Amino acid sequence: MSSARPLVAGNWKMNGLAVSLDEARAVAAAVDAHPPACRVALCPPSTLVHRMAEVIGGTGVEVGGQDCRAEQSGAFTGDVSAEMLAEAGAELVILGHSERRAGYGETDALVAAKAEAALRAGLEPIICVGETLTQREAGETLAVVTGQVKGSLPKALAGKAFAVAYEPVWAIGTGLTPTLEQIEEVHVAIRATLVELFGEAGKVPPILYGGSVKPSNAGEILKAREVGGALVGGASLKATDFLGIVTAA
Repeated sequence: MSSARPLVAGNWKMNGLAVSLDEARAVAAAVDAHPPACRVALCPPSTLVHRMAEVIGGTGVEVGGQDCRAEQSGAFTGDVSAEMLAEAGAELVILGHSERRAGYGETDALVAAKAEAALRAGLEPIICVGETLTQREAGETLAVVTGQVKGSLPKALAGKAFAVAYEPVWAIGTGLTPTLEQIEEVHVAIRATLVELFGEAGKVPPILYGGSVKPSNAGEILKAREVGGALVGGASLKATDFLGIVTAA
């Protein structure tokens, strides 16, 4: 059983207005002109999902959401369901990002429920895991990360398309990046945990690295053992920066 094609996904977070769609157009044009070795996706805020899907639909760039509610519908003011994202044109959805876990108290169990919702709606989940600086300094990194993988990935993912994104919390938006050895150690542990959970099928899902990925360090990181792509934050907001990472993959 072979590994899935690498995935480079851009997480725009709470950034982007209609004018930002020009960046998506530029990314799609470049990807179609020179198809890369990896899959490419952009995950804008929910207000732009439908418009981005219309603008770059049919190109080599997929569109994703940044979060979804576990429930299909209901009295959840301000929330977005997986079905809503799918109807808007999304094909993927980021779940369990550290900013959601820390800022909104999202637990592994909640992330797992959201992953099941994504599957229900036909979306491919990108499930995020990662340790804080305090946890790393305490030598708890592997226990924390593998525990999050076990708790956040439901059995329903078996045989389905999904990705895991390792994002050390202390490296997100800080400019700090783990050493290649540190990245490889965690990615190898995640792969072993996926195999433990899903058997041979656990060898397939790509394990993305996220945390201050930029064109200058992407090539080195993406060649590391068990790194199957990247989840890119700030560097995905500008087409030139993002394409530098896509090309490196």
